[in-house]
Amino acid sequence: MALTLANNVGALSAQHNLNRSSMNLNRSLERLSSGLKINRGADGPAGLVISEKQRAQIAGLRQAIENSEKATSMVQTAEGALTEINSLLVKIRGLALDSANAGVNDEDALAANQAEITNALATIDRIAANTQFGTKKLLDGSAGLNATSTNTFVTDLNATSDTTVGTFAIDNIDQNAQKGQIDTSGSAATSVLDNDSNLALDETLTFNSSTQVNLTAGMTNTQVRDAINSVTSDTGVIASLKSGSGELVLTSKNFGQNFTVASSLDTSFNDQTGIGDATVDTNSGTGIVTKIGQNLIVDLTGPGGSTLDNVVATGNVISASSGDFNGLTFTVEANATDAAETADVAGANIGVADGTLTFQIGANAGQTAQLSILKASSDALGNNLPSNQFSNWKSIDVTTASGSQDSLGVIDSAIDDITNLRGTLGAFQGNTLESTANNLRATLENTVNAESIIRDTDFAEEITNFTKQQVLVQAGTSVLSSASQTSQLVLSLLG
Repeated sequence: MALTLANNVGALSAQHNLNRSSMNLNRSLERLSSGLKINRGADGPAGLVISEKQRAQIAGLRQAIENSEKATSMVQTAEGALTEINSLLVKIRGLALDSANAGVNDEDALAANQAEITNALATIDRIAANTQFGTKKLLDGSAGLNATSTNTFVTDLNATSDTTVGTFAIDNIDQNAQKGQIDTSGSAATSVLDNDSNLALDETLTFNSSTQVNLTAGMTNTQVRDAINSVTSDTGVIASLKSGSGELVLTSKNFGQNFTVASSLDTSFNDQTGIGDATVDTNSGTGIVTKIGQNLIVDLTGPGGSTLDNVVATGNVISASSGDFNGLTFTVEANATDAAETADVAGANIGVADGTLTFQIGANAGQTAQLSILKASSDALGNNLPSNQFSNWKSIDVTTASGSQDSLGVIDSAIDDITNLRGTLGAFQGNTLESTANNLRATLENTVNAESIIRDTDFAEEITNFTKQQVLVQAGTSVLSSASQTSQLVLSLLG
């Protein structure tokens, strides 16, 4: 080997190897201190790309699990409210059954039952209106298909998941709904009193073959009206006085062909000599009738131009059951001038918007689940039963035996509606949210494991490498020191 002074190649080689050992030692220290074997792209470009994608997926999976848990809490909030509504419905059913026991109950007991039912229905409406998760309403219909109208006479709008989203139009009114009515003007058989006179004799009016109103001689129209209205809850008949003439008008409380006011008044009453025992019946068409109750009939146009003609209401409540219109229900209220006839709402529009709840329950775009929560207020439950005198909850009346029987039908239908909705929520929670969350947890575990294999430091292996690099650095330092001394050999030759 040549001895040189200008270039110490051995020292340079030792220095090069020492630098490499030092770099490897520092990298090993970084891996041990960070716990990661890939800290930058240079540590493993392909592994970095794969692991960063997996890290994004892991973060998405964790958020999706949290989303599912939040959605479960929301569903449980809704079901908790529905459980209370269900309890109230069961209580209402018991009251209706008690009222149906007509042979035992007197008028006071029936009135008390009706008052409690009215209060319970108000509570149901309050629960439906106020139940919310954060600021999001759950049971007022806004969490499903929500129907609205700018026409103030079109009320109690509801839609279901079967209803097509879009704008519906009431094209034509084929027949206005009417209440059963006896108008005492213009008919000798039904003329009661003019505005100036008083009843000449004591009389008795009998309603529904059972409820009697005793009228005494000298009573004015106003007093007769008040006497009849004092038993409206038992009879379903409302008395009023015509503006101007003061003539007496008898009207059924509800719209529809099931509500007819009839009377066997004779002409002697026109002379104020007596009624005999006149009968006013709200459920049959016997006797002399001025106006027979009738159902509303309308023509509808749906989104895209589909039509549905001659839709017959239950009283004044429309319920469609086919095509785009399936599940759409609404009520047409009485007009402003005649409470016995529905308003002319031809041309009114009904908008159905989709407020269905969407939950992000996956780690990637499009991995969502949807839930529609139907309206749970009293106007949306137990509607439009065939051959039932009550078209909706607002009109149920348990102060008569027949009313109690028909109320039971409405109540049972409402219980079905609520329990079916609870079943839908339970299925969504158990089969969609909880099952998905369990699957996400398993996927998260396996994805974290895969990312760990690529990115995490194997400490057993790295400690071995660290020890090796540490020894190499020590050895390299010693060798470099020796290599630096080789130039001293040249001096011995010169001496």
